[in-house]
Amino acid sequence: MRYVSRLIAVWLLAMASVQAAECPRIVSQSPYLTMAIEWLGQGECIVGVSRYDAFKPKLPRTGGVMDPDAKAIAALKPELVIGSDMADEAAFAAAVPKGAKAARMGGFNSMFEVESMLEDIALLIQSSEGGKVASFRRGWFTRAKNTGARGERVLLLTACSGTPYSYGRKHVLGDLFFAAGFNVVEEDVRVRAVRAGEAVADLPALIAKTQPDIVFTFNRAADTECKVVLEATPGVKIIPLDGDNFLNPGHRMIDGLDEVTRIMRAQRK
Repeated sequence: MRYVSRLIAVWLLAMASVQAAECPRIVSQSPYLTMAIEWLGQGECIVGVSRYDAFKPKLPRTGGVMDPDAKAIAALKPELVIGSDMADEAAFAAAVPKGAKAARMGGFNSMFEVESMLEDIALLIQSSEGGKVASFRRGWFTRAKNTGARGERVLLLTACSGTPYSYGRKHVLGDLFFAAGFNVVEEDVRVRAVRAGEAVADLPALIAKTQPDIVFTFNRAADTECKVVLEATPGVKIIPLDGDNFLNPGHRMIDGLDEVTRIMRAQRK
């Protein structure tokens, strides 16, 4: 029932917002939303993006994911402003100019939420390529079942220096790797900051606590750093992955699963 209610709400917003324009003026307040809009064939409709967006470097900046810039957004005269549900609802609404429609999207909690986000955006922008969403749903699920994983205990890390973050089962990455046949060791955590003053102060302590077989990092450049930091934990495999395929929830997660499959199959030989 909740799913049906969400679709009805998005459909009503879509009907109210973009009937008059084949290419509505869109402001995208998060990089993963920009990627989704581009993938769904409406990238040329985007007129402004957040300061974190590397996918549209020539477009005007409209503040951050959490702190949208109302003046910058208003100057672009958007018909539609799409942001992340991580942004405060009231602050986001206040940044949307009068007459423009607004929508906040999820995507960071589960793969179902990623599917819903893509489906909602396709409907909202009236994409002619909405059929891609069904293909994505089938594609990621099929690939997840064929990675070659055999229940290996895995720790999912952003990097091994600075302030590393680990992702648990309550985060979309934990959900993805669990569906792919891995045992995600951070079961009760969504995102954990690893630093002094937190429950786990450093990576060796996190490794000792979680006892992973594999540490996946989403930053290939961090491979050497991880080997140095974790050299005192023999037996733990460190596998760097392309973060661009994982850290922005959306269609490129299929490419990420293909990468994981190639690695796991190579290790079986």
